[in-house]
Amino acid sequence: MEEEMMQQLRSKATELLLREEWDESIQAYSHFISLCLDQISKKTLQNPDPNHLSNLNKSLCLALSNRAEARSHLRNFAEALRDCEQALEIESAHFKTLLCQGKILLSLNRYGMALDCFKLALLDPQSGSNSESINGYLEKCKKLEFSSRTGAFDLSDWILNGFRGKSPEIAEYIGVVEIKKSHIGVGRGLFATKNVDCGTLLLVTKAIATDRGIMPNSKDEDLGGNTQLVMWKNLIGKVVESSTKCHRTHQLIRSLSNGEEEDTLEVPDVGLFRPEAEESGFLNENLDMGRILKILDVNSLVEDTVSSKVLGKNSGYHGVGLWLLPSFINHACNPNARRLHVGDYMMVHASRDIKAGEEITLAYFDVLSPLSNRREMATTWGFDCCCKRCKFEEGIMGKPEMREFEIGIDRGLEVGGMVYRLEEGMRRLNARGKEKGYLRASFWGVYSETFESEKSMRRWGRRIPAIEVVVDSVAEAVGSDERVLKVVKKGLKRNCSGSGGGGGMVEMERTMKLGRGVYGKVMKKQAMRTLLEFQV
Repeated sequence: MEEEMMQQLRSKATELLLREEWDESIQAYSHFISLCLDQISKKTLQNPDPNHLSNLNKSLCLALSNRAEARSHLRNFAEALRDCEQALEIESAHFKTLLCQGKILLSLNRYGMALDCFKLALLDPQSGSNSESINGYLEKCKKLEFSSRTGAFDLSDWILNGFRGKSPEIAEYIGVVEIKKSHIGVGRGLFATKNVDCGTLLLVTKAIATDRGIMPNSKDEDLGGNTQLVMWKNLIGKVVESSTKCHRTHQLIRSLSNGEEEDTLEVPDVGLFRPEAEESGFLNENLDMGRILKILDVNSLVEDTVSSKVLGKNSGYHGVGLWLLPSFINHACNPNARRLHVGDYMMVHASRDIKAGEEITLAYFDVLSPLSNRREMATTWGFDCCCKRCKFEEGIMGKPEMREFEIGIDRGLEVGGMVYRLEEGMRRLNARGKEKGYLRASFWGVYSETFESEKSMRRWGRRIPAIEVVVDSVAEAVGSDERVLKVVKKGLKRNCSGSGGGGGMVEMERTMKLGRGVYGKVMKKQAMRTLLEFQV
């Protein structure tokens, strides 16, 4: 009687699985597994028929594998992996389980472990009809594992194809970075452990959760606010769901700042954020909804900002999400990193050269602005910026040379003349190196308007620094920026048209370097030129 009931239950569970009714199939398989374990326990005590016990174990193994498949479709990966492990304890080379486990590990970006599963599955005689599919998974794992280990990514084909089709498959990557106590404020920060060139990838990570929507074109602030509120609620729900399903995710989210007692927070090892970090190292604690909300308030990021670029179909949406390791990156008004968003992945790269031991920073707001504006924006964000640039500018803004310049701006004097006044003021103040770049960045609007005005350049061109001098100093001081790149591109196009289509190699290389600072070293030159709207 029990065996007949188990047979009916197994048939029902299989039918639900084939109909993709995941929750119902999990319930049915759980019931079957419970009965199966009970039967095995009884038969073991009663000196059973070895063949019957073997059949029960085979049924249990298959049921665990099928339940793992159903759980993986619901993205309950932790429970699904536990089912796989139990099934493989019964039959260490069970083909279906190895295939299921490999797919789950690949979804969790554990490429090496997934590769091992697919290799074992390929050895099974059952793999014959599935060999093409398994070999596809093997090649995918090898490619992603290589990118994860080396930081070598190439988005060229996708870019040259006009971002058509699916976003490219991207691996998670943690480069030469570590978490330490911040040097520019309270709390913790991310630091470079080696010298890094402009454009070099620092890390690539997938969001815990994102939500996107189309912001209304209407000037109705309430309508826009309601759209953002809906996205915020959706994001909270997705983060809570991810935390509930995986205690590793929950613990990593809990390691982020909630805006309180920053100096007392533990400094976690960056290795904990690698996808292959062991689950066993994380405690299973109850979900604290209040803390989760505070953490999201402090650490959630909008995708399209002054320090980031969204590529592909998501560029038309307003997106918000939670990315773990980037949450340790602080703001500075002399930032050295930028973000690139591809699908749910964030790629953080150096926007200028970074020295070993230097803290990695992003611009939370527009840093091509005067000190007074930046102070207001920092206050809105809830902090005071104490970076080198702010300290330098605070020390000189009260001096006569700077007051004279600011009076000229208030009076609306001609922009070329304002650039000349600022350059003269810097000469009298004996400003050097990055200090010049800081001040030029603060008043970039005046410089860009001057360089884009033929009238201003005819009058002031020989009395002010060349565009390339200003651009190089700004990029060295505050990193590459799209607005600076735009001015350089216009200058290069003018030079190209003036020389019959031939552009200077030096100007082109300067533009490409700025492009690498904005987009990172994740594409070949042809793709970069396409992205910069150059004719190859």
